[in-house]
Amino acid sequence: MELTGKERIWNEYQKEIAGDNYFYARSCIRQTFFPGSEWAYLDILRNKLNKQVTEDPRHTTCTGIGYHTDVVPAETTMTVVARHFALMTEAGCENMTPSCVTSFGLYTEILETWKHHPEIEEKIREFLWKSTKREFKKPANLAHTSDIIYKFRNEIAALAPHRLQDVHTGRPLRGVDHIGCHYAKMFPAQGIGGAEFPAVLSGLIQAWGGETVDYPERRHCCGFGFRNYLVMANRGFSVANSKKKFESMQAYEPDFIVANCPGCAMFLDKWQYTLSEMEGVTYGPNGFGIPVFTYEELTALVLGYDPWEIGLQMHQVAVEPFLDKIGIAYDPAAKYLNSRGEPMGQPACPTYMKVIK
Repeated sequence: MELTGKERIWNEYQKEIAGDNYFYARSCIRQTFFPGSEWAYLDILRNKLNKQVTEDPRHTTCTGIGYHTDVVPAETTMTVVARHFALMTEAGCENMTPSCVTSFGLYTEILETWKHHPEIEEKIREFLWKSTKREFKKPANLAHTSDIIYKFRNEIAALAPHRLQDVHTGRPLRGVDHIGCHYAKMFPAQGIGGAEFPAVLSGLIQAWGGETVDYPERRHCCGFGFRNYLVMANRGFSVANSKKKFESMQAYEPDFIVANCPGCAMFLDKWQYTLSEMEGVTYGPNGFGIPVFTYEELTALVLGYDPWEIGLQMHQVAVEPFLDKIGIAYDPAAKYLNSRGEPMGQPACPTYMKVIK
C-alpha cells in the first residue's frame, strides 16, 4: 500500500532509538534550573527500566550556547564535542544520549557537517589529538533523552501507579507539549515526527492517559533564543514570545505544560511569574498559573516519585494543584527542607500569582 499525506510524512520521520547501553551527556543548564530532573531520569532508566547508562564526570558543556551566540568558534566547539565522543568511546559505548536539546542539535549538526566535509573531521581529529591525545569513534546511534523516554513510554505506563487523569472525575488531563527548537526544527528527520508532527512529548501524554492540546501557537518558540535573553536589551522579545504562547493556549484550559528543552521549561515556568508581576495577569485557573514540567519530572510523577525529591519546589508556578488532580500524596511541610531535613528558606510570595506555602 502506498502511503500518502500525513502517513507518508510520519513514516519518513521515524528514527532508530537504541534500546540499551547509553552514554549520557548532562545538560549544563538543566541541573541548575531543575536539579532533580537528571537524577530522576537516571534513576528511572537504571532502576525502573533496568537499562545500562554510563556517564563521565569529565564531561563538559558542549559550548552550544556560546557557539550559537558567536562567542565560541565552530572549530573549537567541534573539538569540544569530539572530546565528548572520545569519552563515549573510552567508556566502550556507542549510543550517545544528550540531556539538552541544544547539545542534541549541535551533535547532529557536527556529524552532518563531517559527513559532507570529511576534511573538517580530519582537522578536528588532529586538533583533539594535539590537545588531549584522544581519539574517538562517532556515535552509532544518537538520540535525545526524551527519545529514550518515548521509546519506553508503554513500559513506563505499565509500571506507573498514576495516570494523567483527574482522580476526582476521571477526566483526562489536558497537556501542552512544547518541543525545543533545536530538537527537530534544525534537522527534522532526527526528531520523532519531524517538525510538522512531533510526537516525542504528545506520545507520552497520550500513553499515560492524558489529552494533548492543539492550539494556534503550539510550535511557536518559547523566546529563549540565547541572544534574546543573554543580551539584557533583548529580554522583552523573549518574554513576548512566551506571552504569545500563553495567550494562545489559555482558551483551551490546559492542566499542564511539558517541555523537552531545559531552557524552554525554565522560561515557560518563570515568565508566568514575570508577566504576573509586570501586568497583573495570570494564566490557568484560579490565579495559580499553568504548571510546567520537564519530561523527566512528568515521568517521575506518574511513576510515584516524591515531588520534593525531584525538585518541584524549585518551580515558580505552584505544582500542588496538579499533584492533587492526579492523586499524588505529598508532605507540605517538607517542601522547603533539604536532604538532611533542614530548612532551605522560602521564596517571597508573588504579588499576583497564587502559590501554596
